[in-house]
Amino acid sequence: MISTGGGDCPGLNAVIRGIYKRAKQEPDWEVYGSIEALSGIMRDPPELIKLNRSKVSGIHVRGGTILKTTNKGNPLQYPIKDAEGRITFHDITDKVADRIRELGFDAVVNIGGDGSQKISEALHRHGIPIVGVPKTIDNDLKGTDMTFGFQTAVQIATDSFDKLVTTAESHHRVMIMEVMGRDAGWIALHTAIGGGAEICLIPEIPYDVREVLKRINERYEKGRGFVNIVIAEGAKAKDGTITFSAGEEGSEHVRLGGVAFELSRQLKAVGCKQEIRETVLGHVQRGGTPVAFDRVLASLFGVKAFELVLEGAFGKMVSYQNNSIVSVDLAEATQSYHHVDPKGSLVQGAKGLGISFGD
Repeated sequence: MISTGGGDCPGLNAVIRGIYKRAKQEPDWEVYGSIEALSGIMRDPPELIKLNRSKVSGIHVRGGTILKTTNKGNPLQYPIKDAEGRITFHDITDKVADRIRELGFDAVVNIGGDGSQKISEALHRHGIPIVGVPKTIDNDLKGTDMTFGFQTAVQIATDSFDKLVTTAESHHRVMIMEVMGRDAGWIALHTAIGGGAEICLIPEIPYDVREVLKRINERYEKGRGFVNIVIAEGAKAKDGTITFSAGEEGSEHVRLGGVAFELSRQLKAVGCKQEIRETVLGHVQRGGTPVAFDRVLASLFGVKAFELVLEGAFGKMVSYQNNSIVSVDLAEATQSYHHVDPKGSLVQGAKGLGISFGD
C-alpha cells in the first residue's frame, strides 16, 4: 500500500509510478493506494484504489498526487472532538496499525516529510512492515542530501524572483518576495543566490530590521536604486516572533504566511523612505510540472522503496547520499531537523556575493 501525506509536492506521482513499475516486474504483487494519506484506510469502508498500468501511465510529468493528500489526521496527534465541540489531540497509532493488519497488506510505503516519517517510525515500532520515502519542497528532512520537489520549488521561486527584479529596477522600489520555509530557509537561500538578491532572510538567522534598512539605504546612496529581498515564511526579527494565523480545525499546525507584509511594516516603522511592494508566492511553489531532476530522483526513490520491500528491509527510509540512492533507518532520519547552517559554506558563499542576512 502507498500513502502520500503532508503537503503536495512535484514528483509525488513519479514515486507512485516508480513503485508500481518495479513491483510489476515481480510475480504476485498488487499495489494499492490509500486516498488522502492514511485517512483512506481508516474510513469505513476504506478508500483505496488498485493501481494499474492505465492509472500510472505518464503521471511522472504531473504535479500533485493521484492519491490526494492531507496534512490533517496525523495518528500521533489525531484530532478528536468531544460532546461540547472541543478538539483534543490523541495518539491512535495502535488503531492505524490494527487497520493495516486487518486489511492484509504485506508492506506500506509512506511518502512524506518529517512529520510523515515520524508516523512511519511509530508504525514500525507497532510492528508494521513499512518503508519511508522523503518528500518535502523545504528540503528539511535529515538523512538525505536532497528531497524531490525542492529543485522544482526553487526553480518556480527563482523564475518569479527574476520577474520582480525587472519591475523593481523600473520603479526604483524595494521588492519583498515571500517563499515557503517554515523552519528551514533552503528555498529562500537558493533563490537568493540564483536570483541575485540583495537581502535574504531565513528562520535560522533572526534579522535586525535596522541592518536590513542599512543595506537598503546603501543601494540608494548613489541616487536611484532598487532592492530585491527574499524572505522565508518562518523568518523573524531578533526581538520578534514568526508571523502566523490560527490553523484550520483538525490541524495541529499554525498557518504561516504574511511575513513579507510584516517586514514591510517594520521597515516603514524604522524610517524606510523607499516604496515597498510585497509578493507572496504561497502554494504556487508546490504545483506544476516537476523539473527533470525531481522526476529522476522521485522515480529512483520509488524503485528503491519497492526493492527495500522485497529485501524485507523495513523501518528504513530511502535516501539520496553522495549521488547514490541508499537507505537509512527511520529513527536516524527523524531524530533531528535539517536546518540551514548559518556558518556553513552556502551561507558564507552568499555573503561572499554580497547578500545580507540582516544579522
